[in-house]
Amino acid sequence: MNIKTDLIGNIVAEDFRAAAIFKRHAIDFCCKGGRTIEEACDRKKINPEEIYKELEALPENEGASIDFNSWPPDLLTDYVEKTHHRYVEEKTPVLEAFLDKLCKVHGNVHPELFEIRDLFNESARDLAAHMKKEELILFPFIKNMVKAKISGNTIPKTVFGTVENPVNMMKHEHTTEGERFRKIAEITNEYLPPAGACNTYKAAFAMLRDFENNLHQHIHLENNILFPKAIKMEKELTI
Repeated sequence: MNIKTDLIGNIVAEDFRAAAIFKRHAIDFCCKGGRTIEEACDRKKINPEEIYKELEALPENEGASIDFNSWPPDLLTDYVEKTHHRYVEEKTPVLEAFLDKLCKVHGNVHPELFEIRDLFNESARDLAAHMKKEELILFPFIKNMVKAKISGNTIPKTVFGTVENPVNMMKHEHTTEGERFRKIAEITNEYLPPAGACNTYKAAFAMLRDFENNLHQHIHLENNILFPKAIKMEKELTI
Protein backbone atom coordinates (compact mmCIF):
# COMPACT_ATOMS: atom_id res chain seq x y z
CA MET A 1 0.00 0.00 0.00
CA ASN A 2 1.26 3.47 -0.93
CA ILE A 3 -0.45 6.02 1.30
CA LYS A 4 0.36 8.84 -1.14
CA THR A 5 -1.47 7.28 -4.07
CA ASP A 6 -3.96 4.84 -2.55
CA LEU A 7 -7.55 5.86 -1.79
CA ILE A 8 -8.47 6.82 1.77
CA GLY A 9 -11.08 4.07 1.99
CA ASN A 10 -8.47 1.46 1.05
CA ILE A 11 -6.02 2.82 3.61
CA VAL A 12 -8.61 2.46 6.39
CA ALA A 13 -9.61 -0.98 5.07
CA GLU A 14 -5.98 -2.07 5.46
CA ASP A 15 -5.64 -0.61 8.96
CA PHE A 16 -8.68 0.76 10.78
CA ARG A 17 -6.41 2.68 13.17
CA ALA A 18 -6.01 5.15 10.31
CA ALA A 19 -9.68 6.12 10.78
CA ALA A 20 -8.86 7.99 14.00
CA ILE A 21 -6.24 10.05 12.16
CA PHE A 22 -8.63 11.01 9.37
CA LYS A 23 -11.39 11.80 11.88
CA ARG A 24 -9.05 14.05 13.86
CA HIS A 25 -8.46 16.09 10.70
CA ALA A 26 -12.21 16.05 9.80
CA ILE A 27 -11.56 13.97 6.67
CA ASP A 28 -14.45 11.69 5.69
CA PHE A 29 -13.06 8.16 5.27
CA CYS A 30 -16.41 6.36 4.81
CA CYS A 31 -18.81 8.18 2.46
CA LYS A 32 -15.96 10.00 0.70
CA GLY A 33 -13.33 7.29 0.91
CA GLY A 34 -12.78 7.26 -2.84
CA ARG A 35 -10.23 10.08 -2.72
CA THR A 36 -6.49 10.27 -2.15
CA ILE A 37 -5.15 12.01 0.92
CA GLU A 38 -3.84 14.83 -1.26
CA GLU A 39 -7.26 15.38 -2.83
CA ALA A 40 -8.99 15.46 0.56
CA CYS A 41 -6.36 17.76 2.06
CA ASP A 42 -6.61 20.14 -0.87
CA ARG A 43 -10.30 20.67 -0.11
CA LYS A 44 -9.61 21.09 3.61
CA LYS A 45 -6.56 23.34 3.09
CA ILE A 46 -4.44 20.89 5.09
CA ASN A 47 -0.82 19.98 4.40
CA PRO A 48 -0.98 16.27 3.38
CA GLU A 49 2.51 15.74 4.80
CA GLU A 50 0.97 16.00 8.29
CA ILE A 51 -1.33 13.05 7.52
CA TYR A 52 1.46 11.01 5.92
CA LYS A 53 3.65 11.43 9.01
CA GLU A 54 0.87 10.35 11.38
CA LEU A 55 0.04 7.29 9.30
CA GLU A 56 3.68 6.29 8.96
CA ALA A 57 4.10 6.65 12.74
CA LEU A 58 1.49 3.95 13.44
CA PRO A 59 3.28 1.00 15.08
CA GLU A 60 3.44 -2.19 13.04
CA ASN A 61 1.65 -5.38 14.01
CA GLU A 62 -0.24 -3.81 16.89
CA GLY A 63 -2.77 -6.62 16.70
CA ALA A 64 -5.70 -4.61 18.03
CA SER A 65 -7.30 -4.00 14.66
CA ILE A 66 -9.49 -6.67 13.07
CA ASP A 67 -8.50 -7.49 9.49
CA PHE A 68 -11.98 -7.14 7.98
CA ASN A 69 -10.40 -6.96 4.54
CA SER A 70 -9.58 -10.68 4.76
CA TRP A 71 -13.14 -11.71 5.65
CA PRO A 72 -15.43 -13.33 3.05
CA PRO A 73 -18.50 -11.27 2.04
CA ASP A 74 -21.06 -13.48 3.80
CA LEU A 75 -19.20 -13.18 7.12
CA LEU A 76 -19.06 -9.41 6.67
CA THR A 77 -22.83 -9.21 6.11
CA ASP A 78 -23.43 -11.18 9.32
CA TYR A 79 -21.05 -8.95 11.25
CA VAL A 80 -22.62 -5.72 9.97
CA GLU A 81 -26.12 -6.95 10.74
CA LYS A 82 -25.40 -8.38 14.19
CA THR A 83 -23.07 -5.57 15.29
CA HIS A 84 -24.00 -2.31 13.58
CA HIS A 85 -27.65 -2.89 12.72
CA ARG A 86 -28.36 -4.08 16.25
CA TYR A 87 -26.51 -1.08 17.67
CA VAL A 88 -28.77 1.29 15.72
CA GLU A 89 -31.90 -0.61 16.80
CA GLU A 90 -30.88 -0.58 20.47
CA LYS A 91 -29.63 3.01 20.75
CA THR A 92 -32.28 4.76 18.65
CA PRO A 93 -35.20 4.64 21.15
CA VAL A 94 -32.92 5.69 24.02
CA LEU A 95 -31.61 8.69 22.09
CA GLU A 96 -35.08 9.65 20.93
CA ALA A 97 -36.29 9.71 24.54
CA PHE A 98 -33.27 11.73 25.72
CA LEU A 99 -33.67 14.30 22.93
CA ASP A 100 -37.40 14.64 23.58
CA LYS A 101 -36.66 15.33 27.25
CA LEU A 102 -33.99 17.90 26.40
CA CYS A 103 -36.36 19.74 24.08
CA LYS A 104 -39.06 19.88 26.76
CA VAL A 105 -36.74 20.98 29.56
CA HIS A 106 -34.11 23.11 27.78
CA GLY A 107 -35.64 23.93 24.39
CA ASN A 108 -36.68 27.44 25.42
CA VAL A 109 -33.06 28.36 26.22
CA HIS A 110 -31.41 26.15 23.57
CA PRO A 111 -33.76 26.12 20.54
CA GLU A 112 -31.08 24.33 18.49
CA LEU A 113 -32.11 21.17 20.36
CA PHE A 114 -35.26 20.96 18.24
CA GLU A 115 -33.20 20.87 15.03
CA ILE A 116 -30.88 18.24 16.52
CA ARG A 117 -33.87 16.11 17.48
CA ASP A 118 -35.48 16.50 14.05
CA LEU A 119 -32.26 15.55 12.27
CA PHE A 120 -31.77 12.50 14.46
CA ASN A 121 -35.39 11.38 14.05
CA GLU A 122 -35.05 11.66 10.26
CA SER A 123 -31.85 9.63 10.42
CA ALA A 124 -33.46 6.97 12.66
CA ARG A 125 -36.42 6.62 10.29
CA ASP A 126 -34.29 6.38 7.16
CA LEU A 127 -31.72 4.06 8.74
CA ALA A 128 -34.47 1.64 9.78
CA ALA A 129 -35.70 1.41 6.18
CA HIS A 130 -32.12 1.27 4.85
CA MET A 131 -31.15 -1.64 7.09
CA LYS A 132 -34.27 -3.62 6.12
CA LYS A 133 -33.37 -3.27 2.44
CA GLU A 134 -29.94 -4.65 3.21
CA GLU A 135 -31.24 -7.48 5.40
CA LEU A 136 -34.05 -8.56 3.06
CA ILE A 137 -32.57 -7.90 -0.40
CA LEU A 138 -28.87 -7.10 -0.71
CA PHE A 139 -27.33 -9.26 2.03
CA PRO A 140 -29.24 -12.44 1.05
CA PHE A 141 -28.08 -11.99 -2.55
CA ILE A 142 -24.47 -11.61 -1.42
CA LYS A 143 -24.78 -14.79 0.65
CA ASN A 144 -26.28 -16.61 -2.34
CA MET A 145 -23.31 -15.53 -4.46
CA VAL A 146 -20.92 -16.98 -1.89
CA LYS A 147 -22.88 -20.27 -1.93
CA ALA A 148 -22.85 -20.29 -5.74
CA LYS A 149 -19.09 -19.77 -5.80
CA ILE A 150 -18.50 -22.60 -3.33
CA SER A 151 -20.85 -25.05 -5.10
CA GLY A 152 -19.93 -24.01 -8.64
CA ASN A 153 -23.54 -23.11 -9.47
CA THR A 154 -24.78 -20.04 -11.29
CA ILE A 155 -26.12 -17.07 -9.33
CA PRO A 156 -29.93 -16.66 -9.31
CA LYS A 157 -31.68 -14.00 -11.38
CA THR A 158 -32.77 -10.91 -9.46
CA VAL A 159 -35.31 -8.13 -9.95
CA PHE A 160 -32.60 -5.51 -9.49
CA GLY A 161 -30.23 -6.77 -12.22
CA THR A 162 -26.59 -6.36 -11.27
CA VAL A 163 -25.58 -6.04 -7.62
CA GLU A 164 -24.17 -2.62 -8.42
CA ASN A 165 -27.71 -1.20 -8.56
CA PRO A 166 -28.64 -1.81 -4.88
CA VAL A 167 -25.05 -1.06 -3.88
CA ASN A 168 -25.24 2.38 -5.50
CA MET A 169 -28.54 3.03 -3.74
CA MET A 170 -27.07 2.04 -0.36
CA LYS A 171 -24.02 4.26 -0.94
CA HIS A 172 -26.26 7.20 -1.82
CA GLU A 173 -28.21 6.67 1.41
CA HIS A 174 -24.94 6.41 3.35
CA THR A 175 -23.95 9.82 2.01
CA THR A 176 -27.25 11.27 3.17
CA GLU A 177 -26.71 9.94 6.70
CA GLY A 178 -23.13 11.15 6.76
CA GLU A 179 -24.27 14.67 5.84
CA ARG A 180 -26.99 14.60 8.52
CA PHE A 181 -24.53 13.72 11.24
CA ARG A 182 -22.04 16.30 10.01
CA LYS A 183 -24.82 18.83 10.54
CA ILE A 184 -25.59 17.46 14.02
CA ALA A 185 -21.89 17.61 14.93
CA GLU A 186 -21.75 21.21 13.73
CA ILE A 187 -24.84 22.29 15.71
CA THR A 188 -23.62 20.56 18.88
CA ASN A 189 -20.12 22.05 18.58
CA GLU A 190 -18.72 18.53 18.10
CA TYR A 191 -20.98 17.12 20.84
CA LEU A 192 -19.83 19.56 23.50
CA PRO A 193 -22.68 20.22 25.97
CA PRO A 194 -23.08 23.80 27.26
CA ALA A 195 -21.64 24.90 30.60
CA GLY A 196 -23.71 23.67 33.52
CA ALA A 197 -25.46 21.00 31.41
CA CYS A 198 -27.44 18.36 33.29
CA ASN A 199 -26.55 14.67 33.17
CA THR A 200 -29.21 13.95 30.54
CA TYR A 201 -27.72 16.67 28.34
CA LYS A 202 -24.22 15.19 28.72
CA ALA A 203 -25.43 11.63 28.17
CA ALA A 204 -27.40 12.54 25.04
CA PHE A 205 -24.47 14.35 23.43
CA ALA A 206 -22.07 11.53 24.33
CA MET A 207 -24.48 8.99 22.81
CA LEU A 208 -24.85 11.08 19.65
CA ARG A 209 -21.06 11.16 19.31
CA ASP A 210 -20.84 7.38 19.79
CA PHE A 211 -23.71 6.86 17.35
CA GLU A 212 -21.86 8.85 14.68
CA ASN A 213 -18.61 6.95 15.31
CA ASN A 214 -20.45 3.64 15.00
CA LEU A 215 -22.14 4.85 11.82
CA HIS A 216 -18.75 5.77 10.31
CA GLN A 217 -17.43 2.26 11.02
CA HIS A 218 -20.63 0.76 9.62
CA ILE A 219 -20.47 2.75 6.38
CA HIS A 220 -16.74 2.12 6.01
CA LEU A 221 -17.16 -1.65 6.24
CA GLU A 222 -19.82 -1.57 3.53
CA ASN A 223 -18.57 1.12 1.14
CA ASN A 224 -14.88 0.25 1.26
CA ILE A 225 -14.83 -3.51 1.88
CA LEU A 226 -18.14 -5.40 1.52
CA PHE A 227 -19.53 -3.67 -1.57
CA PRO A 228 -16.31 -3.89 -3.65
CA LYS A 229 -16.04 -7.59 -2.72
CA ALA A 230 -19.65 -8.21 -3.79
CA ILE A 231 -19.18 -6.44 -7.13
CA LYS A 232 -15.96 -8.33 -7.80
CA MET A 233 -17.56 -11.68 -6.92
CA GLU A 234 -20.53 -11.10 -9.19
CA LYS A 235 -18.21 -10.32 -12.11
CA GLU A 236 -16.22 -13.49 -11.42
CA LEU A 237 -19.41 -15.59 -11.39
CA THR A 238 -20.77 -14.14 -14.63
CA ILE A 239 -17.65 -14.58 -16.77
